[in-house]
Amino acid sequence: MTAKVRAVGANTPNGTRAGRRRTGMLAAAGALVLATVAACGGGSSTNGSHGGFKPVKQTGGALTVWVDASRMDAAKLYQQQHPDVKMNIVSYDGDANGSNYLRTKVSLFNRTHKGWPDVVFSSQNNETTWAVDAGFTAPLDKGLIPQSTLAGWAKGANAPCTVNGTLYCLRNDLAQTVLWYNAPLMKQWGYQVPQTWEQYQALGQKVATEHPGYLVGSAGDTWAPELYMWPSKCGANQITGPKAVTVSTGSANCTRMASLLDTLIKNKTMSMSSVFSSDFDKNEASKILMLPGPSWFGGALFQGSFKTPAHQIAVAPLPKWSADSGGTAGNVGGGTWLLSAHSANLKAATAFLTWVTTSDDYQAKLAPGYPAYSAAARSWLAKQASSDYFTGDIAAPLQAAADQVWPDWGYGQFSQEAVWAATVTPQLTAGKSIVSLLPAWQTAIANYARAAGYKVTTQ
Repeated sequence: MTAKVRAVGANTPNGTRAGRRRTGMLAAAGALVLATVAACGGGSSTNGSHGGFKPVKQTGGALTVWVDASRMDAAKLYQQQHPDVKMNIVSYDGDANGSNYLRTKVSLFNRTHKGWPDVVFSSQNNETTWAVDAGFTAPLDKGLIPQSTLAGWAKGANAPCTVNGTLYCLRNDLAQTVLWYNAPLMKQWGYQVPQTWEQYQALGQKVATEHPGYLVGSAGDTWAPELYMWPSKCGANQITGPKAVTVSTGSANCTRMASLLDTLIKNKTMSMSSVFSSDFDKNEASKILMLPGPSWFGGALFQGSFKTPAHQIAVAPLPKWSADSGGTAGNVGGGTWLLSAHSANLKAATAFLTWVTTSDDYQAKLAPGYPAYSAAARSWLAKQASSDYFTGDIAAPLQAAADQVWPDWGYGQFSQEAVWAATVTPQLTAGKSIVSLLPAWQTAIANYARAAGYKVTTQ
């Protein structure tokens, strides 16, 4: 059977984000779905945050799946492997860059009482901040998916999906931060890979003197706070409740990283161009000595847009501060899958959701990002190693970083990237220092959060 594919809204690929069928797992999921539906009966769904989940009357029919361009291959592969499942595959922007397209459409569907998709992929990790209250996303750990399956996700991976102790979505991929570096250049110049941020800054100052024009990082993208301030344990985004946030950008954890960035921006070893800009690609991509970045930088940037030759790029753990006891990572991206509480085809929807997040056929062989499901991640890493592109062991640092993402930087309904882009980036371009902008950054975060209905505590 050929799937019906159509597009809605903007069809903009996220650009940041490639499987043996686990038939036993899918069968178990299907059995649990049938048991759940039988136990709950029909009726309308209720808000999962205020009590039990009651599925709508199960009538079956076509399975409607919304995906972005980068996840289109997943939906098409599932249809190919499951020709008996009738599917409507809808292409949309994946809520890229916080477009809120999904939220807008769900609001319309709630008013008209029709139109909800069965399963949706979102490039955002914060959809539960509105989708649970809107009654859109179904609780997955109340009988739909076995606990034995849910236990397979990386530590903390599904934290953005958990509201009041209930799981409402599944993480597709992780975007844990590591240190990418040019191994032959490091060896040629006699440099050691920095293990601390203090060593990293010192090496950046040395590079500025000995090899001007080469880079040790980039702070020119909107995700700079997630890339640098997050792993420094800067308390700028501490989500303490469904609608509560504590903001503190003046602590030592914030100022230490801001000072480091200011130093390296000033000596021009820290780029202020976007790594996805034509300017960076033309003038700076070949000058990278080191580049802190998420797990997807390897494929999307070095192998992709930069076209860096093989056997140059290696991976190391992100540096830690010498005063800290252990390493800490940030997170730049990832994505989530949501199952609609309005689905009249829960058996097929849950089977697809389980397959797309766990199957090696997609997650290990086709998915561009590091899978959040641990078994698929191991297979994905093996595939990266077999490509003979990277130098050295990339598995160990990526696996370690997956468990080191600092949990106190939350996933609020407001966008930290939008705050940084509006408040900090223009002032940096005008010559201001990040240290001097920390108070303004805190004020802006608080204002954005209050506008989104959050109770804000500042420190």
